[in-house]
Amino acid sequence: MKVNGTPYRSLWWDADKGALQIIDQRWLPHEFRIQQVDTLEDYATAIVEMRVRGAPLIGATAAYGMALAMAQDASDANLDRAWDFLHETRPTAINLKWALDRCRAALRPVAESDRAATALTLAHEIADEDVEINRRIGQHGLEIIRKIAAAKPAGEPVRILTHCNAGWLATVDFGTATSPMYQAHDAGIPLHVWVDETRPRNQGALTSWELGSHGISHTYIVDNAGGHLMQHGQVDLVIVGTDRTTRRGDVCNKIGTYLKALAAKDNGVPFYVALPSPTIDWTVTDGVAEIPIEERNATETTHIQGIGPDGKFASVRVSPEGTPGGNPAFDVTPNRLVTGLITERGVCEATPEGLAALFPDMAGATAAE
Repeated sequence: MKVNGTPYRSLWWDADKGALQIIDQRWLPHEFRIQQVDTLEDYATAIVEMRVRGAPLIGATAAYGMALAMAQDASDANLDRAWDFLHETRPTAINLKWALDRCRAALRPVAESDRAATALTLAHEIADEDVEINRRIGQHGLEIIRKIAAAKPAGEPVRILTHCNAGWLATVDFGTATSPMYQAHDAGIPLHVWVDETRPRNQGALTSWELGSHGISHTYIVDNAGGHLMQHGQVDLVIVGTDRTTRRGDVCNKIGTYLKALAAKDNGVPFYVALPSPTIDWTVTDGVAEIPIEERNATETTHIQGIGPDGKFASVRVSPEGTPGGNPAFDVTPNRLVTGLITERGVCEATPEGLAALFPDMAGATAAE
Protein backbone atom coordinates (compact mmCIF):
# COMPACT_ATOMS: atom_id res chain seq x y z
CA MET A 1 0.00 0.00 0.00
CA LYS A 2 1.05 3.65 -0.21
CA VAL A 3 2.05 6.28 2.33
CA ASN A 4 2.05 9.78 0.88
CA GLY A 5 2.22 8.26 -2.59
CA THR A 6 5.15 5.94 -1.82
CA PRO A 7 4.59 2.15 -1.81
CA TYR A 8 5.44 0.42 1.47
CA ARG A 9 5.13 -2.93 3.10
CA SER A 10 4.84 -3.10 6.89
CA LEU A 11 8.32 -4.62 6.94
CA TRP A 12 11.04 -5.11 4.35
CA TRP A 13 14.61 -6.35 4.14
CA ASP A 14 17.22 -3.75 3.25
CA ALA A 15 19.87 -5.75 1.41
CA ASP A 16 22.37 -2.87 1.44
CA LYS A 17 22.16 -2.56 5.24
CA GLY A 18 21.66 -6.28 5.79
CA ALA A 19 18.86 -5.58 8.24
CA LEU A 20 15.09 -5.60 8.59
CA GLN A 21 13.19 -2.32 8.43
CA ILE A 22 9.82 -1.96 10.14
CA ILE A 23 7.18 0.74 10.46
CA ASP A 24 7.14 1.56 14.18
CA GLN A 25 3.38 1.56 14.65
CA ARG A 26 3.40 3.03 18.17
CA TRP A 27 3.48 6.51 16.67
CA LEU A 28 0.76 6.11 14.07
CA PRO A 29 -1.47 7.72 12.96
CA HIS A 30 0.28 10.91 14.05
CA GLU A 31 3.81 10.21 12.90
CA PHE A 32 5.35 7.84 10.35
CA ARG A 33 8.58 6.34 11.69
CA ILE A 34 10.82 3.59 10.34
CA GLN A 35 13.02 1.51 12.63
CA GLN A 36 15.92 -0.78 11.77
CA VAL A 37 15.92 -4.04 13.75
CA ASP A 38 19.49 -5.10 14.52
CA THR A 39 19.45 -7.65 17.35
CA LEU A 40 17.30 -10.55 18.45
CA GLU A 41 16.40 -8.51 21.52
CA ASP A 42 15.20 -5.75 19.17
CA TYR A 43 12.98 -8.26 17.38
CA ALA A 44 11.43 -9.40 20.67
CA THR A 45 10.94 -5.83 21.84
CA ALA A 46 9.30 -4.85 18.56
CA ILE A 47 6.75 -7.64 19.00
CA VAL A 48 6.13 -7.18 22.73
CA GLU A 49 5.77 -3.39 22.50
CA MET A 50 3.57 -3.69 19.40
CA ARG A 51 5.92 -1.75 17.17
CA VAL A 52 4.80 -4.52 14.85
CA ARG A 53 1.37 -6.00 15.53
CA GLY A 54 -1.23 -8.20 13.93
CA ALA A 55 -0.91 -11.98 13.72
CA PRO A 56 0.46 -12.24 10.14
CA LEU A 57 2.99 -9.45 10.66
CA ILE A 58 4.18 -10.95 13.95
CA GLY A 59 4.81 -14.25 12.17
CA ALA A 60 6.80 -12.64 9.38
CA THR A 61 8.82 -10.62 11.88
CA ALA A 62 9.66 -13.76 13.84
CA ALA A 63 10.85 -15.47 10.66
CA TYR A 64 13.33 -12.66 10.04
CA GLY A 65 14.35 -12.93 13.68
CA MET A 66 15.23 -16.57 13.13
CA ALA A 67 17.28 -15.56 10.10
CA LEU A 68 19.22 -13.07 12.20
CA ALA A 69 19.84 -15.72 14.87
CA MET A 70 21.23 -18.12 12.27
CA ALA A 71 23.52 -15.42 10.88
CA GLN A 72 24.97 -14.99 14.36
CA ASP A 73 25.15 -18.63 15.45
CA ALA A 74 23.80 -21.40 13.26
CA SER A 75 24.10 -24.19 15.84
CA ASP A 76 21.19 -26.43 16.82
CA ALA A 77 21.35 -25.02 20.33
CA ASN A 78 20.94 -21.45 19.11
CA LEU A 79 18.15 -22.50 16.75
CA ASP A 80 16.22 -23.75 19.77
CA ARG A 81 17.17 -20.74 21.90
CA ALA A 82 15.93 -18.32 19.26
CA TRP A 83 12.67 -20.29 18.91
CA ASP A 84 12.08 -20.16 22.66
CA PHE A 85 13.04 -16.49 22.98
CA LEU A 86 10.76 -15.28 20.22
CA HIS A 87 7.91 -17.62 21.12
CA GLU A 88 7.60 -16.02 24.55
CA THR A 89 6.81 -12.57 23.14
CA ARG A 90 3.05 -12.91 22.43
CA PRO A 91 0.95 -15.93 23.51
CA THR A 92 -2.30 -15.60 21.56
CA ALA A 93 -1.52 -15.08 17.85
CA ILE A 94 -0.85 -18.53 16.40
CA ASN A 95 1.06 -17.14 13.39
CA LEU A 96 4.02 -16.58 15.68
CA LYS A 97 4.34 -20.27 16.56
CA TRP A 98 3.46 -21.28 12.99
CA ALA A 99 6.32 -19.22 11.54
CA LEU A 100 8.80 -20.33 14.20
CA ASP A 101 7.87 -24.00 13.74
CA ARG A 102 8.17 -23.69 9.99
CA CYS A 103 11.61 -22.10 10.26
CA ARG A 104 12.96 -24.61 12.74
CA ALA A 105 11.64 -27.61 10.80
CA ALA A 106 13.14 -26.29 7.55
CA LEU A 107 16.51 -25.40 9.07
CA ARG A 108 17.13 -28.47 11.22
CA PRO A 109 18.21 -30.71 8.29
CA VAL A 110 20.32 -27.96 6.67
CA ALA A 111 24.08 -27.84 7.23
CA GLU A 112 25.09 -25.12 9.67
CA SER A 113 27.16 -23.43 6.99
CA ASP A 114 24.03 -22.94 4.86
CA ARG A 115 21.53 -22.08 7.55
CA ALA A 116 21.88 -18.30 7.49
CA ALA A 117 21.19 -18.02 3.76
CA THR A 118 18.40 -20.61 3.91
CA ALA A 119 16.73 -18.86 6.84
CA LEU A 120 16.76 -15.48 5.13
CA THR A 121 15.32 -16.95 1.94
CA LEU A 122 12.59 -18.61 3.99
CA ALA A 123 11.75 -15.34 5.76
CA HIS A 124 11.36 -13.65 2.36
CA GLU A 125 9.07 -16.50 1.27
CA ILE A 126 6.89 -16.20 4.37
CA ALA A 127 6.53 -12.44 3.85
CA ASP A 128 5.70 -12.81 0.14
CA GLU A 129 3.23 -15.63 0.85
CA ASP A 130 1.41 -13.40 3.32
CA VAL A 131 0.96 -10.72 0.68
CA GLU A 132 -0.49 -13.22 -1.79
CA ILE A 133 -2.77 -14.81 0.83
CA ASN A 134 -4.22 -11.42 1.70
CA ARG A 135 -4.65 -10.46 -1.94
CA ARG A 136 -6.70 -13.61 -2.49
CA ILE A 137 -8.76 -13.01 0.64
CA GLY A 138 -9.60 -9.64 -0.86
CA GLN A 139 -10.75 -11.23 -4.10
CA HIS A 140 -13.14 -13.60 -2.33
CA GLY A 141 -14.39 -10.89 0.02
CA LEU A 142 -14.96 -8.60 -2.94
CA GLU A 143 -17.63 -10.98 -4.25
CA ILE A 144 -19.54 -10.72 -0.96
CA ILE A 145 -19.45 -6.93 -1.14
CA ARG A 146 -20.39 -7.00 -4.84
CA LYS A 147 -23.56 -9.02 -4.11
CA ILE A 148 -24.63 -6.64 -1.35
CA ALA A 149 -23.97 -3.65 -3.60
CA ALA A 150 -26.08 -5.17 -6.38
CA ALA A 151 -29.09 -5.35 -4.06
CA LYS A 152 -28.86 -1.69 -3.00
CA PRO A 153 -30.16 1.39 -4.83
CA ALA A 154 -27.70 2.67 -7.41
CA GLY A 155 -24.99 4.82 -5.87
CA GLU A 156 -25.80 3.92 -2.27
CA PRO A 157 -22.65 2.74 -0.46
CA VAL A 158 -22.16 -0.65 1.10
CA ARG A 159 -21.77 0.12 4.80
CA ILE A 160 -19.16 -2.07 6.47
CA LEU A 161 -18.23 -2.16 10.13
CA THR A 162 -14.76 -3.36 11.11
CA HIS A 163 -13.14 -3.82 14.50
CA CYS A 164 -9.55 -3.11 15.52
CA ASN A 165 -6.96 -2.94 12.73
CA ALA A 166 -6.83 -5.91 10.41
CA GLY A 167 -5.35 -3.76 7.66
CA TRP A 168 -2.06 -3.78 5.80
CA LEU A 169 -0.33 -2.54 8.96
CA ALA A 170 -1.30 -5.80 10.67
CA THR A 171 0.06 -7.89 7.80
CA VAL A 172 2.92 -7.55 5.33
CA ASP A 173 0.54 -5.90 2.82
CA PHE A 174 -3.15 -5.61 1.81
CA GLY A 175 -4.49 -6.57 5.24
CA THR A 176 -7.07 -9.27 5.91
CA ALA A 177 -10.39 -7.60 6.78
CA THR A 178 -9.46 -4.51 4.76
CA SER A 179 -8.31 -6.33 1.63
CA PRO A 180 -11.90 -6.80 0.35
CA MET A 181 -12.54 -3.11 1.04
CA TYR A 182 -9.52 -1.95 -0.93
CA GLN A 183 -10.38 -4.21 -3.84
CA ALA A 184 -14.06 -3.19 -3.82
CA HIS A 185 -13.10 0.49 -3.77
CA ASP A 186 -10.66 -0.04 -6.62
CA ALA A 187 -13.44 -1.82 -8.55
CA GLY A 188 -15.62 1.28 -8.27
CA ILE A 189 -18.05 0.00 -5.64
CA PRO A 190 -19.09 2.83 -3.28
CA LEU A 191 -18.28 2.04 0.34
CA HIS A 192 -18.56 3.61 3.75
CA VAL A 193 -16.66 1.97 6.61
CA TRP A 194 -17.53 2.34 10.28
CA VAL A 195 -14.21 2.12 12.13
CA ASP A 196 -14.19 1.22 15.83
CA GLU A 197 -11.71 3.21 17.87
CA THR A 198 -10.83 -0.11 19.60
CA ARG A 199 -9.58 0.73 23.00
CA PRO A 200 -7.29 0.15 24.75
CA ARG A 201 -4.75 1.02 22.03
CA ASN A 202 -7.08 2.93 19.68
CA GLN A 203 -6.15 0.69 16.78
CA GLY A 204 -9.13 1.90 14.83
CA ALA A 205 -7.09 5.05 14.31
CA LEU A 206 -4.66 2.94 12.28
CA THR A 207 -7.51 1.63 10.15
CA SER A 208 -8.77 5.18 9.63
CA TRP A 209 -5.28 6.29 8.62
CA GLU A 210 -5.08 3.45 6.11
CA LEU A 211 -8.55 3.98 4.64
CA GLY A 212 -8.06 7.73 4.38
CA SER A 213 -4.77 7.23 2.57
CA HIS A 214 -6.59 5.00 0.07
CA GLY A 215 -9.50 7.41 -0.39
CA ILE A 216 -12.17 5.21 1.17
CA SER A 217 -15.06 6.98 2.92
CA HIS A 218 -15.10 6.14 6.63
CA THR A 219 -16.21 7.31 10.07
CA TYR A 220 -14.31 6.82 13.34
CA ILE A 221 -16.69 5.68 16.09
CA VAL A 222 -16.46 4.53 19.70
CA ASP A 223 -16.39 0.78 20.18
CA ASN A 224 -19.86 0.58 21.69
CA ALA A 225 -21.60 2.44 18.86
CA GLY A 226 -21.66 -0.60 16.56
CA GLY A 227 -24.76 -2.21 18.04
CA HIS A 228 -26.68 1.06 17.84
CA LEU A 229 -25.80 1.45 14.17
CA MET A 230 -26.91 -2.10 13.45
CA GLN A 231 -30.24 -1.54 15.21
CA HIS A 232 -30.89 1.41 12.93
CA GLY A 233 -30.05 -0.41 9.71
CA GLN A 234 -26.82 1.46 9.08
CA VAL A 235 -24.55 -1.59 8.79
CA ASP A 236 -24.78 -3.99 5.84
CA LEU A 237 -21.83 -6.17 6.73
CA VAL A 238 -19.25 -6.76 9.46
CA ILE A 239 -15.74 -7.93 8.53
CA VAL A 240 -13.10 -8.52 11.19
CA GLY A 241 -9.73 -10.24 11.32
CA THR A 242 -8.48 -13.02 13.57
CA ASP A 243 -5.40 -13.91 15.58
CA ARG A 244 -6.25 -17.58 16.03
CA THR A 245 -9.13 -19.70 14.77
CA THR A 246 -9.94 -23.21 15.94
CA ARG A 247 -10.53 -26.22 13.71
CA ARG A 248 -14.30 -25.84 14.25
CA GLY A 249 -14.33 -22.11 13.44
CA ASP A 250 -14.24 -20.35 16.81
CA VAL A 251 -12.50 -17.01 16.27
CA CYS A 252 -10.09 -15.31 18.66
CA ASN A 253 -9.66 -11.63 17.86
CA LYS A 254 -9.21 -8.23 19.48
CA ILE A 255 -11.22 -7.77 22.67
CA GLY A 256 -14.74 -6.62 21.82
CA THR A 257 -15.14 -8.76 18.71
CA TYR A 258 -17.49 -11.11 20.56
CA LEU A 259 -19.81 -8.21 21.42
CA LYS A 260 -19.90 -7.11 17.76
CA ALA A 261 -20.83 -10.65 16.74
CA LEU A 262 -23.66 -10.75 19.29
CA ALA A 263 -25.03 -7.44 18.03
CA ALA A 264 -24.76 -8.60 14.43
CA LYS A 265 -26.60 -11.84 15.20
CA ASP A 266 -29.38 -9.98 17.00
CA ASN A 267 -29.86 -7.61 14.07
CA GLY A 268 -29.47 -10.03 11.18
CA VAL A 269 -26.23 -8.44 9.95
CA PRO A 270 -23.77 -10.80 8.20
CA PHE A 271 -20.62 -11.27 10.31
CA TYR A 272 -17.58 -12.43 8.34
CA VAL A 273 -14.04 -13.15 9.46
CA ALA A 274 -11.08 -12.68 7.11
CA LEU A 275 -9.01 -15.78 7.81
CA PRO A 276 -5.49 -16.42 6.48
CA SER A 277 -4.84 -20.16 6.76
CA PRO A 278 -1.72 -19.74 8.96
CA THR A 279 -4.01 -18.39 11.70
CA ILE A 280 -5.93 -21.68 11.90
CA ASP A 281 -4.85 -23.71 14.92
CA TRP A 282 -5.79 -27.23 13.89
CA THR A 283 -4.82 -28.56 17.34
CA VAL A 284 -7.55 -26.57 19.12
CA THR A 285 -11.31 -27.18 18.99
CA ASP A 286 -12.97 -25.14 21.77
CA GLY A 287 -11.64 -21.59 21.52
CA VAL A 288 -13.13 -20.33 24.79
CA ALA A 289 -11.66 -23.19 26.80
CA GLU A 290 -8.36 -23.72 25.02
CA ILE A 291 -6.96 -20.48 23.57
CA PRO A 292 -4.68 -18.56 25.97
CA ILE A 293 -5.74 -14.92 26.26
CA GLU A 294 -2.92 -12.42 26.61
CA GLU A 295 -3.26 -10.08 29.59
CA ARG A 296 -1.36 -6.93 28.66
CA ASN A 297 -0.04 -4.10 30.82
CA ALA A 298 -2.81 -2.32 32.72
CA THR A 299 -1.47 1.10 31.75
CA GLU A 300 -2.92 0.51 28.27
CA THR A 301 -6.37 0.85 29.84
CA THR A 302 -5.63 3.42 32.56
CA HIS A 303 -3.70 5.73 30.22
CA ILE A 304 -4.14 6.92 26.66
CA GLN A 305 -1.54 8.26 24.25
CA GLY A 306 -2.10 11.05 21.78
CA ILE A 307 -1.07 14.49 20.61
CA GLY A 308 -1.34 17.30 23.14
CA PRO A 309 -2.24 20.95 22.44
CA ASP A 310 1.47 21.65 22.04
CA GLY A 311 1.70 19.18 19.17
CA LYS A 312 3.80 16.73 21.17
CA PHE A 313 3.10 13.14 22.16
CA ALA A 314 1.61 12.78 25.62
CA SER A 315 0.37 9.95 27.82
CA VAL A 316 -2.66 10.90 29.91
CA ARG A 317 -4.16 8.94 32.80
CA VAL A 318 -7.92 8.56 32.35
CA SER A 319 -8.67 6.50 35.48
CA PRO A 320 -8.64 7.58 39.13
CA GLU A 321 -5.22 7.36 40.72
CA GLY A 322 -4.75 4.00 42.39
CA THR A 323 -7.54 2.25 40.45
CA PRO A 324 -6.25 -1.04 39.03
CA GLY A 325 -6.78 -1.74 35.34
CA GLY A 326 -7.58 -5.06 33.67
CA ASN A 327 -6.44 -5.65 30.12
CA PRO A 328 -7.40 -8.94 28.42
CA ALA A 329 -6.27 -8.27 24.85
CA PHE A 330 -8.51 -10.77 23.03
CA ASP A 331 -11.82 -12.58 23.24
CA VAL A 332 -13.29 -15.61 21.48
CA THR A 333 -16.34 -15.51 19.22
CA PRO A 334 -18.03 -18.95 19.03
CA ASN A 335 -18.51 -20.28 15.52
CA ARG A 336 -22.32 -20.16 15.83
CA LEU A 337 -22.12 -16.36 15.59
CA VAL A 338 -19.94 -16.32 12.45
CA THR A 339 -21.68 -16.11 9.06
CA GLY A 340 -18.63 -17.23 7.13
CA LEU A 341 -14.84 -17.37 6.95
CA ILE A 342 -13.14 -15.57 4.06
CA THR A 343 -9.93 -17.45 3.29
CA GLU A 344 -7.39 -17.40 0.48
CA ARG A 345 -9.07 -20.54 -0.93
CA GLY A 346 -12.61 -19.23 -0.80
CA VAL A 347 -15.46 -18.61 1.64
CA CYS A 348 -16.71 -21.38 3.94
CA GLU A 349 -18.98 -21.88 6.90
CA ALA A 350 -17.42 -21.59 10.34
CA THR A 351 -17.69 -25.32 10.99
CA PRO A 352 -15.25 -28.24 11.13
CA GLU A 353 -16.66 -29.47 7.84
CA GLY A 354 -16.40 -26.07 6.18
CA LEU A 355 -12.75 -25.60 7.08
CA ALA A 356 -11.80 -29.18 6.31
CA ALA A 357 -13.40 -28.92 2.86
CA LEU A 358 -11.24 -25.91 1.96
CA PHE A 359 -8.08 -27.18 3.67
CA PRO A 360 -8.14 -31.01 3.49
CA ASP A 361 -4.34 -31.07 3.31
CA MET A 362 -3.99 -29.22 6.61
CA ALA A 363 -6.94 -30.69 8.49
CA GLY A 364 -6.04 -34.20 7.41
CA ALA A 365 -2.38 -33.86 8.34
CA THR A 366 -3.27 -32.62 11.82
CA ALA A 367 -5.81 -35.37 12.35
CA ALA A 368 -3.16 -37.93 11.36
CA GLU A 369 -0.77 -36.54 13.95
